[in-house]
Amino acid sequence: MKLGVNVDHVATLRQARGTVYPDPVVAALLAEYAGANSIVVHLREDRRHIKERDVIIIRKMIKIPLNLEMSVNKDIVNFALKIKPHQATLVPERRQELTTEGGIDLRKNYLRVREVVDRLKSQGIKVSLFIDPFKFQIDLAKKIGADIVEFNTGKFSEADNIFQRKKRQNKIKEAARYAKKKALFVAAGHGLDYDNVKEIVKIKEIEELNIGHSIICRSLFVGIVSAVEEMIDLISN
Repeated sequence: MKLGVNVDHVATLRQARGTVYPDPVVAALLAEYAGANSIVVHLREDRRHIKERDVIIIRKMIKIPLNLEMSVNKDIVNFALKIKPHQATLVPERRQELTTEGGIDLRKNYLRVREVVDRLKSQGIKVSLFIDPFKFQIDLAKKIGADIVEFNTGKFSEADNIFQRKKRQNKIKEAARYAKKKALFVAAGHGLDYDNVKEIVKIKEIEELNIGHSIICRSLFVGIVSAVEEMIDLISN
């Protein structure tokens, strides 16, 4: 199973004081050194953490794939087409949200998402759609032409008890199996940490996990290299 490390929250810490440090570029390079399979950054419309500068330099510096999380905003799409990340993951975005609150609604946004997917793929960029684990969303993702579906594990991560968590884990498992039958690459992420990830890795159809907040939090105590290595050890074993 692959690990994509999201370095957004290094930039969040930088923006808290308006300094030039800590630099998410350095975090990306350290995560790569530690064995991450890809680097994930979310260029939000309000630029609350990651900036264009960060994306451009990370794109140039790392040798592993860059996964750019992004909305379907026109300016963001044009920026993605200019820098050509290895992968673009389309996510919903609200200015008021603290973090991404759910998967993109492909039924509601079908035409706009399809237009953006077509533009990105025309430039050789792999496209992932961040969706909730429902079969109708998977069907629409396939119809739109996505290469990858990333299942939102937020509800699973927020479960109040072991029974609720198991139920939500099974829902993700069923969705992952269905997506694999549709010949889609299956990823998952959001809210995963060093404890609950142990249940998600049991779903063999999931081929990649994208994790950020818990790794960056852990790195405050052990350093980024060790934090990434610990997560890789958990998902590998």
